[in-house]
Amino acid sequence: MTRPNSLQKLLGRIKENPTGPIARALEFSKAAHANQKRESGEPFFNHSLAVAEILYQWKLDDATIVAGLLHDTVEDTSVSLEKIKSEFGEEVSFLVDGVTKLGRIKYQDSNPKVENLRKMVLALSRDLRVVFIKLADRLHNMRTLGSLPPAKQKRIALETHEIYAPLAYRLGMQNLSGELRDLAFPFIHPKENEWIKKTSVPLFEARLKYLERIKPVIKRLLDEQGIKPITIDFRAKRYSSLYEKLLRHEMDMEKIYDLVAMRIIVETVLECYAVLGVIHQKWPPLPGRVKDYIAMPKPNSYRSIHTTVIGPDEQLIEFQIRTTKMHEENEYGIAAHWLYDQERRNEEKNRPRLTKLVEEMQWVKQLRNWLEKYRGPKTDPEEFIQAMKIDFFRDRIFAITPKGDVVDLPVGATPVDFAYHIHTEVGNGCVGAKVNNQIVPLDYNLRSGDLVQIITQKNKRPSEDWLKFVKTSIAREHIKAALREKDKLRRSARGPTKTELRVTGENRLGLLKDISAVVERSHLSIVSVHAPSQPGSRFTALRIQCETTDKQKIEKLIVKLKNLKGVRQVSYRFV
Repeated sequence: MTRPNSLQKLLGRIKENPTGPIARALEFSKAAHANQKRESGEPFFNHSLAVAEILYQWKLDDATIVAGLLHDTVEDTSVSLEKIKSEFGEEVSFLVDGVTKLGRIKYQDSNPKVENLRKMVLALSRDLRVVFIKLADRLHNMRTLGSLPPAKQKRIALETHEIYAPLAYRLGMQNLSGELRDLAFPFIHPKENEWIKKTSVPLFEARLKYLERIKPVIKRLLDEQGIKPITIDFRAKRYSSLYEKLLRHEMDMEKIYDLVAMRIIVETVLECYAVLGVIHQKWPPLPGRVKDYIAMPKPNSYRSIHTTVIGPDEQLIEFQIRTTKMHEENEYGIAAHWLYDQERRNEEKNRPRLTKLVEEMQWVKQLRNWLEKYRGPKTDPEEFIQAMKIDFFRDRIFAITPKGDVVDLPVGATPVDFAYHIHTEVGNGCVGAKVNNQIVPLDYNLRSGDLVQIITQKNKRPSEDWLKFVKTSIAREHIKAALREKDKLRRSARGPTKTELRVTGENRLGLLKDISAVVERSHLSIVSVHAPSQPGSRFTALRIQCETTDKQKIEKLIVKLKNLKGVRQVSYRFV
């Protein structure tokens, strides 16, 4: 993801300002890590410099780059956070501290500390630059993963695949997410990786040759309409993405028609739609394969137009059409918004905040809700991390309400999950669903782009069977809560089911045995007996529960009990 000359540009900038914060941080980090080596044998400082280089290439601010250079000093050297603060200021020390805390999270542990996971959520909510530094750190670690022992390689690759790549995707950093997945793939699926490389290379080459033949045709068609594209290039499908798609197509490579897509970048949104019109006028689009993410962006802010057409020789071609700004945002996600904020507000000395952008991201709000929900000493760390994984770090689908709102859900989510994300009462009252104006079962698996309408009924309560197919913890929790309330009401409506006898008599040996015998001869079952310990007392009061509410039987039993030796009084009540 880093451009070849980005390091030279960073070093050139340091040379221009040798007493600036970045230059001072570089020398400070080099001295702090002077005697340290990575497992590959190279100087540890090389990693710090690589992280700073990546952050510079993402066009982040100086404080972030400085923190990138220093991000491992507190954790891996004798340098204290107070020292960082005194040398580089509170802002940099805050970022370094955030990265240090994130570094303590061990996803693979059987019992991870939930407090560290909370800090991860807080970092997301308070300052996303902490996450940018962590993602840059993880990217370089993945690029150099080959020097680690095999067991550690797989653990880090799995963590990257399940946590950091989806996190980058949710921040809109498409290219970073894809690279992280690709870097993790060979360590998670080594045999499959070798098979895909061997099998796909000839097909990739054939597709590239085909698209190279189509490229001048596209240029001519656009030129005829007065459209001057900034670039026309090709995007090869990543191995990890290809593998996931092959799993859905019986591992048949011939069924994958988008191995290589043609990407057209233009200046304006109007030109995007004009390009789409030109392409469709030349080649017929494949039904259902036109996706307008400009009119309706994905929740992670991804914008582009995708279309698949039937090209020459009956071959399918996928086109992706976007503006330069969209391309930057799709590559660098919310980090690109930071850059635009800097450009718009460069006259201000204070760094711009991303608070508004963060507030607009619904999933960050959901993470904050999780933080509140899981605050307390009795929190189950396993439950928390599982919920985080399912609800926030899985592949997503984007269903649509009748009003046009986008609902972000995990893959495999059902109309019931959708209903509970709208409102608790909508979920509880759900009796049916229409997807794209067709009635579907409640366990139907929703897909991206589905228009979902929930049919509700007043006073309806959820079914216990829903727990077998819902995917989100939000739905599961609300269903369980409603079922508990339903059971409570049922018990209340059913009335008493037992009788409690209160027998007062002389505290003699064998009294309880005699009472039990009388109850048994009356064909009743004793559920429980409460006999208070009263040593030396002349009288005792026994409470005996029987499994019956038959008043006639109880009254006959009382007559028999009163005839027992020493029994003075017998009363009863239904419970």
